[in-house]
Amino acid sequence: MILKVAEGILIPFIGTTLGAACVLFMKSGLNNKVRKALTGFAAGVMIAASIWSLIIPAIEQSSGMGALSFLPAFIGFWCGILFLLVLDQSIPHLHLNSEESEGPKVRLKKTTMLVLAVTLHNIPEGMAVGVVFAGMISGEGGISMMGAMALAIGIAIQNFPEGAIISMPLKAEGVGKGRAFLYGTLSGVVEPLAALLTVLASGVIVPALPYLLSFAAGAMIYVVVEELIPEMSEGKHSNVGTVLFSLGFTIMMMLDVTLG
Repeated sequence: MILKVAEGILIPFIGTTLGAACVLFMKSGLNNKVRKALTGFAAGVMIAASIWSLIIPAIEQSSGMGALSFLPAFIGFWCGILFLLVLDQSIPHLHLNSEESEGPKVRLKKTTMLVLAVTLHNIPEGMAVGVVFAGMISGEGGISMMGAMALAIGIAIQNFPEGAIISMPLKAEGVGKGRAFLYGTLSGVVEPLAALLTVLASGVIVPALPYLLSFAAGAMIYVVVEELIPEMSEGKHSNVGTVLFSLGFTIMMMLDVTLG
């Protein structure tokens, strides 16, 4: 059981690392159309994971509340939104294709700010994986091992393009391949750490599982609406991002239904 949980926690990080490794083998950077496609795919996976793996289980686990079974999901969701809003305002970071940083004004390298942006968005994904595995370990959340693995695999799938999206532009800006790969990989380290801390706190988490599942969903959806959807829709070829969004959504939906 412990080994399976450890493997599940590391799966999303492996996805980020493999994506970052693209910088070691690809000669040219990602063109705008490919970047939009990858961003759209990642957004679709995150939205589907938020619904099928987090919000729906949160509501089902609160069924004893009758007509108010939506309440824990509602409260947890908004707490997740507000949590990411606070992080967004308190951590300095810079998004791709932007020259103006967000958060507190500090003197940091552009590469550092880019990595912080992706790291910031990886926190809720790590928490989501940790919460699901904590529910599975307790046996009280109605979450199976395969269901938890489905979420981990889904997050890993969307982390692959995310790793490439951070490492490839860094190389294009003059950062060496090795350093670009390292930065891309480091941006995903926060995920297994957040997941591990969540699992270790499972004794405290289980009673509040519906709230925490929807908290992770709210945080993930904040990332999608605040950053990923605008990035995939800007300028020309926004239809590519939309199609890949739909593909990512349906793949994650199939994973959750067939494995969960």
